[in-house]
Amino acid sequence: MAKLSQPARFDVIVIGAGIAGLYQLYRLRELGLTVRVFETGSGVGGTWYWNRYPGARFDSESYTYGYSFSEELLQEWNWSEHFAAQPETLSYLNHVADRFDLRRDIQPDSRVASAVFDEAALRWEVTLDDGECFSSRFLITAIGPLSAHTLPRIPGISSFRGQSFHTSRWPREAVDLAGRKVAVIGTGATGVQVIQTIAPQVAQLTVFQRTPNWCTPLHNRLITEEEQRTIKAGYPAMFELLRHTPGCYIHNTDPRGTFEVKEEEREAFWERLYGEPGFGIWMANFRDVLTDPKANALFSDFVARKIRQRVKDPEVAEMLIPKNHGFGTRRVPQETSYYEAYNLPHVRLVNTRRTPIERITETGIRTSAAEYAFDMIICATGFDAVIGAFEQIEFHGVGGRRLKDHWVNGPKTYLGLMSVGFPNMFTIVGPHNASTRCNIPRCIEQNVDWVTGLMRAARDRGIARVEARPEAEADWTQHIEELADGMLYTQVDSWLTGINSNVEGRNVRRILQYQGGAPAYRARCDEVATSGYVGMTLS
Repeated sequence: MAKLSQPARFDVIVIGAGIAGLYQLYRLRELGLTVRVFETGSGVGGTWYWNRYPGARFDSESYTYGYSFSEELLQEWNWSEHFAAQPETLSYLNHVADRFDLRRDIQPDSRVASAVFDEAALRWEVTLDDGECFSSRFLITAIGPLSAHTLPRIPGISSFRGQSFHTSRWPREAVDLAGRKVAVIGTGATGVQVIQTIAPQVAQLTVFQRTPNWCTPLHNRLITEEEQRTIKAGYPAMFELLRHTPGCYIHNTDPRGTFEVKEEEREAFWERLYGEPGFGIWMANFRDVLTDPKANALFSDFVARKIRQRVKDPEVAEMLIPKNHGFGTRRVPQETSYYEAYNLPHVRLVNTRRTPIERITETGIRTSAAEYAFDMIICATGFDAVIGAFEQIEFHGVGGRRLKDHWVNGPKTYLGLMSVGFPNMFTIVGPHNASTRCNIPRCIEQNVDWVTGLMRAARDRGIARVEARPEAEADWTQHIEELADGMLYTQVDSWLTGINSNVEGRNVRRILQYQGGAPAYRARCDEVATSGYVGMTLS
């Protein structure tokens, strides 16, 4: 009988070759460790590889989004817009992969099906969906908070004979929209970008909306040569600023309370925020807008007035104004001409709470009130956020315990980076850390650098097993709950609270995020490291 070949062995296996996976690979190489990165897609880029839909772009300023670890990279790369579009971002990440020769340790077209901890060998046994097996001492997940896409749970979804796409699975080849009758299901951040982009191109656009969102202007534009020089000269000061703002954006919370200023001054302040680019309107507003219901209601009224001014049809305008949540309690979509799209004669809005979609037919969509024929259906229905990607992989820890069972009543973690019973496994950009409320590359770099520091300590001290202690996990999970107390977003159904009506079982609100701000999170992680990794067992 032929002897079975042994799995290829590595010091570390990383799952995912997006922004986090690329940077983690770079840092692990500096330690001299052997690494294999498995990537489901055919190329690097993660979010920016998959989300090729029309209009996809940053809502963080481009120059705040790029990696900070290489001065040469910062100086050689020229962002063309203040908020770069997907093709440019993907080009940037491909440039990073090539410049630092990262591809030789990345295996594309490789979806991880399971990862099982071998207690005797103190190794993770990783199996791909094609059955190929690999082994590593350490396992790092870099699978992203928004990577497990969800289709709408509508009868007949597979029966449509025209073209249909989920936005995160948009084709790599060009899609001809000219002269087409198109439906878009969903009006979250992705739906907003798609709708405003394709509205001028198509013959007819019908938007099926269940819940409107508070959208504010992006105010994007090209970066001038003078601005380019200023940006590059100012990188050190900018990155220092980002270390001290709650979300690692260039925007910082205004220390004043909403009702501490006079009405005229307050209105002028809000007008200024509405006219400025980016997330300042969300991140640099008065300190109580996201915690005080009265302050939030007042600012929501301000944004509602803006929507009514921009949308010509009063009935349509009212349909576009949220009634079940206040401003900023769900992620705020940034837009350029979204509301103006509804002024076009060939664009119509369907309220699916009033007239629910009953089924998708061979020719289009049938609601309780009418039947619509389409050439194309675009599903902008988002993701099983934060924990969904973890549930797509069978993680088995000590005693065969499944991670999805450990997290059945919500995530339980220590620092958002480890879970009890899953030794030598690190969940960067996972639940309970600062990344989901953050300018994500900045929080990715913090996560990766911290994990790399721990790996260095393990290498230098001959440590074979690293694990969170139960009491530390329980204390951190309770801390996460306490930080969210009083935040208005916890009272709202959204992916930020783990709600997704398109996924079975996602109907109970969970606290998935660290709400203390990135500086406090970084300080806590640093304290753990400098204390000799308190809350962990290293053996």
